[in-house]
Amino acid sequence: MTIDWNKNPLIPAIAQDAENGEMLMLAYMNEEAYQLTLSTGYAHYFSRSRQRLWKKGESSGHTQEVVDVILDCDADTVLLKVKQNGVACHTGRRSCFFTSVSQEKEILEAEVDTASVYGVVDTLYHTIIDRKSADSAKSWTKKLLDDPALLQSKIREEADELATAIAEESDAQVIYEAADLLYHSLVGLASRDITPDRVKQELARRFGTGGITEKESRTK
Repeated sequence: MTIDWNKNPLIPAIAQDAENGEMLMLAYMNEEAYQLTLSTGYAHYFSRSRQRLWKKGESSGHTQEVVDVILDCDADTVLLKVKQNGVACHTGRRSCFFTSVSQEKEILEAEVDTASVYGVVDTLYHTIIDRKSADSAKSWTKKLLDDPALLQSKIREEADELATAIAEESDAQVIYEAADLLYHSLVGLASRDITPDRVKQELARRFGTGGITEKESRTK
């Protein structure tokens, strides 16, 4: 049985602990990710949000060693039985499945400090994403996400305050205003489901290109 990649260019991939059967996470694979997984013995996926191939654990070191690869009856979903090194979830939990609907609570504790593993920007972005389902009366982030006009005005306001601080105020105030602008910018990215990783990719693309040359290229 083989996967028809023309019919299914992107398929769900479920990672399961090979020893105890615990469901760890759900991601997606394109053909390249699937072939890399088979050839390297480590789980590779295709990120729909970041629009790129990624090896599980490439940033955190929490890799998945593949013990077996199993296709479902329609050959359009893959089950990876893996040895999970570290944790599977970006929240620092062993599994991505940690919220019990029937119990109305989280049933797994975080095992890893995600800020130290992934960086504070990525951790903050994921926290902002989580706020999409929050009560807007209690969450400023949710209020911003629910009100595009408010969000846009805050980004403009914070950008102006940072510019003023750079020109006239102390280093501490510049840092404070930069943090405010970064936070509101991340909320803006989250409102469009654009991850910081895609911004990093764009910055990486510009390395080796002069600023003037890069700006001129936008008008061509």
